[in-house]
Amino acid sequence: MTDATKRYVYSFQQGDGHNKMLLGGKGANLCEMTQIGLNVPPGFTITTEACLEYLGANRTLPGSVMQQVREQMAALEQMTGKGFGDAHNPLLVSVRSGAAMSMPGMMDTILNLGLNRHTLQGEIEQTGDERFAYDAYRRFIQLFGKVALDIPDELFDEPFEAIKHREGVREDVGLSAENMKEITGLFLEVVHSQTGRPFPEDPFEQLELAIKAVFNSWMGRRAIDYRREFKITPGMANGTAVNICTMVFGNRGNDSATGVAFTRNPGTGVNEFFGEYLVNAQGEDVVAGIRTPKPIARMRTEMPDLYRQLEELRGKLESHYHEIQDFEFTIEKGTLYCLQTRNGKMNTQAMVRTSVELVEEGLISREAALLRINPESLEQMLFPRLDAHAGATPIACGLPASPGAASGHVVFDADRAEQQGRTGKRIILLREETKPEDIHGFFASQAILTSRGGKTSHAAVVARGMGKPCVAGAEGIEVDVTARRAHIGDVIIKEGDLITVDGTTGNVYLGTVNTVEAEFTDELKTLLSWADQAARLKVLANADIPVDAERALKYGAMGIGLCRTERMFNASDRLPIVLEMIVADSLEQRQAALDKLLPIQRHDFIALFKTMAPNPVTVRLLDPPIHEFLPSEQQLISDLKQLRHLRDSLRGAEILSDTISLLFPNGAQGGSGLPQVIRVADSSLVDEAIDKKEAILKKVRSLFEVNPMLGHRGVRLGITYPEIYAMQIRAILEAACECHKQGVDVYPEIMVPQVCTPEELRAVRKNVDHINKQVSADFGFSPIFKFGTMIEVVRACMRAETLAKEADFFSFGTNDLTQATFSFSREDAENKFLPLYNESGILRDNPFEVLDTHGVGKLMELAIGWGRTTKPDLKIGICGEHGGHPASIRFCHGIGLSYVSCSGPRVPIARLAAAHAALLQPTA
Repeated sequence: MTDATKRYVYSFQQGDGHNKMLLGGKGANLCEMTQIGLNVPPGFTITTEACLEYLGANRTLPGSVMQQVREQMAALEQMTGKGFGDAHNPLLVSVRSGAAMSMPGMMDTILNLGLNRHTLQGEIEQTGDERFAYDAYRRFIQLFGKVALDIPDELFDEPFEAIKHREGVREDVGLSAENMKEITGLFLEVVHSQTGRPFPEDPFEQLELAIKAVFNSWMGRRAIDYRREFKITPGMANGTAVNICTMVFGNRGNDSATGVAFTRNPGTGVNEFFGEYLVNAQGEDVVAGIRTPKPIARMRTEMPDLYRQLEELRGKLESHYHEIQDFEFTIEKGTLYCLQTRNGKMNTQAMVRTSVELVEEGLISREAALLRINPESLEQMLFPRLDAHAGATPIACGLPASPGAASGHVVFDADRAEQQGRTGKRIILLREETKPEDIHGFFASQAILTSRGGKTSHAAVVARGMGKPCVAGAEGIEVDVTARRAHIGDVIIKEGDLITVDGTTGNVYLGTVNTVEAEFTDELKTLLSWADQAARLKVLANADIPVDAERALKYGAMGIGLCRTERMFNASDRLPIVLEMIVADSLEQRQAALDKLLPIQRHDFIALFKTMAPNPVTVRLLDPPIHEFLPSEQQLISDLKQLRHLRDSLRGAEILSDTISLLFPNGAQGGSGLPQVIRVADSSLVDEAIDKKEAILKKVRSLFEVNPMLGHRGVRLGITYPEIYAMQIRAILEAACECHKQGVDVYPEIMVPQVCTPEELRAVRKNVDHINKQVSADFGFSPIFKFGTMIEVVRACMRAETLAKEADFFSFGTNDLTQATFSFSREDAENKFLPLYNESGILRDNPFEVLDTHGVGKLMELAIGWGRTTKPDLKIGICGEHGGHPASIRFCHGIGLSYVSCSGPRVPIARLAAAHAALLQPTA
């Protein structure tokens, strides 16, 4: 189709109200409202295609656009009986933007277009109201000057405010016709001085410049930032349409008004008319906050007949669109016009409530109710959030790693966090970075703040699993653990100071900022029950202790897809035993330590299984390198230096509580009743501590690895020290039998991490079979369980058909699989170059947040296909961080996974995302 014959312009009577990609949301709705008989001022829409061609042709309009515009303007003249540029009966229009997706306030609008010195007089003749005409003219000059001529707003505001001050009025309605005439003259002078030419008088020149300005606003910074923030892709909205609409005037006197309304309350979802209006005003006055509007309910007494008409309009819009509507209206001399409508933007609480109520009212189906809510938005309902009216100013900002907000006293180490947390004190754990050994400090803390690390750092992953707020990688914070303080520029935070952490935004505040508690409403429970019925994927949770499991159940988890046993090892009452196991010089010493751990782990599993019964619980055998349970070499050297000094200087003296942790790491010998001051009769106690520290230091040095995450960990550790895995396997199977004896149905699953060869899995399976025979003999029956493997090594994907011979299930560990596929160190990548890669388009997303479907996803598809070739009913899931990400869940649905597993607080998000996947990909 040639440019001369291509159609770029559609009247509101002609346009397809369902084609928002072509006409934009505003244009499509104006067409549809016109065609269903609502009182819409006549007009037409220039398509988004014209916008894209204009931007692609060095900002030159396609040749036939203005000709088609002139034809439509002629039709408007015929419909209204007015003339565009007519000096006696002028037609004035508005020029407004409108993309396929609503971007309120992000692009430009011009009102009252068509006014000049001649049509101004015609407007005065027609209305008999000189003040109104000059008011409309000064508004047009300012808007046109700002939008089409790039003149700063303040150059108009300054003379306007000066005249209001001179006349002693606060609002423009207090100005006279002479005042408006004076302001108009000043505005015309501003345009001339800034552009070097008079204000354009030709209405068609005004119109062409306005069309170009609105098209240009698609590439304005506001619009670009908005699209980036809300991830609006070209496939969702590409270019803006331009809507040219006959002007109707809400500023024609006290029988005229303008307003914005919602068919229901957007803050609560309550089915009540909600909105604001102004008498004798134009729409920009309401949305720009120039004047304080009145609540729509007041119109019931001020303009009762028009309020009744608005109520009727409200009902028609909602009944027709089957969605909550946000609409603009103008009343001109007692006549009501609807200027636009769009789906109302509401907070998630309101969206959830209205979804359920619209179904109950028969306006939409359950499927539509589910699809109208973005799964990610459920975070608003699931985490405490800061009070938006608190007015606090952040002192630092990091990565929003785990949503929610909390206030507490700063503590710089996990031991002290645990000690103070036991007293009921609210703690914020502030660390340069965290390790698994800090886990007891996490339990005691309200939130975690680190100066290093990314959104998938240890601190972030653990915090999300616990449902605790976390800000990671706040690089402006310099942490001095020794001095127990942190520097943020000139601000010094000492241990014990109060701060507030907002894991939703990444902001950090001094002092306490009030929070608003999350709500798990009845409507949300109803909606998520519909989601579960629609979904094919099951949603499980990552949980390590009964408290986590209880939280996951509250969120609707259908089991535990990942229980990390190392989290159990890190508890303060057992870490000393783990240290014994690690520093053991012989199998006998190591076994003695494991024998102490066995009943503890068995007790852990019994509690976990009972909490989650009768749902499955997948237990991952020990995964991290064992050196992670040990202090750093630098810390041990420092401790030894202090202990040796202590031995030399103290004989029978008092030792302050700060020294106790050197003698009794993690309070192993003092417990919760550890005294604040102890007396040493001789140096033997210190000598004993030195010996232990030296043994640990020796072990730390012997365990050193250049790249520990690719080193002696996971199944490699379990094969080197089979007694470690044997203890855990026995604890799992005995716990299952104990639960069965008590009448509790439990379904444990034993999962082996870091497997890369079938031989590794076979070796552990042999161990499992041997222990199972022993446990079955002891209890007189065999426990029911499954045996499987994590798929997190690239070679495991390539050998899936053989691994499936040994496994009852696969679980993709996509955190490590992503690292291996990209050869990225996760935390280093997030802190060094990934943001640049994302900004420059080298990578569209952070692959540790959004599953890389082209690389990691291809490996997953291959592994699934090969695994199910061997075992067609093979259960396959995912337990990496991606298991709670909606786009990744859609992919998992599409490739045929059985379940996803994610942190407890993300379970509702995953449940809704799984329903979306099933509804949008019904054949998968």
